[in-house]
Amino acid sequence: MATMVTSSMTVAPMLKEFRDETVITKRSLDRVPGDKLSWKPHSKSMTLGQLAWHVATIPGGIARIAQPDSFDVLKGTFVPAQPNSLQEIFSAYEQSVSEAEQFLGGLTDERAGANWRLMRGDRELSSQPRIEFVRSVMLNHWYHHRGQLSVYLRLLEVPLPVTYGPSADESPFA
Repeated sequence: MATMVTSSMTVAPMLKEFRDETVITKRSLDRVPGDKLSWKPHSKSMTLGQLAWHVATIPGGIARIAQPDSFDVLKGTFVPAQPNSLQEIFSAYEQSVSEAEQFLGGLTDERAGANWRLMRGDRELSSQPRIEFVRSVMLNHWYHHRGQLSVYLRLLEVPLPVTYGPSADESPFA
């Protein structure tokens, strides 16, 4: 059984981090070549378009999943859509960021610390404070896939943007 988050835990730092990371994520999405959306590095991999779509929609999707007190994985779809254009990805990203910002901005410490459960039908897969789920899946999972996107871009010879410091292709200090 997960422990309750203490009242000193606030959502404000996470909201600030989210806002900072949206800028970095947008820089990465802006580099996706629209003529390569169906490309994939391996037969078991997502296409570039699916991965970009996934990166674009993770925050809003997790905001929707984390609002109720539980989510049943049997009721979800987890295969990212194949977008037809960059505009679809950018529109989805803007909507996703807006949904996540609204969710995080309205999350009280009490609600953040409340128990949240991941279910598979009647079977509980996980139980933890909502804020821990959001940190792990909305943010950490998002960063993981953004890193994966940078590998795809590198394989396609697309110059990588600055993330947390200079990339091999770009330096804010040059």
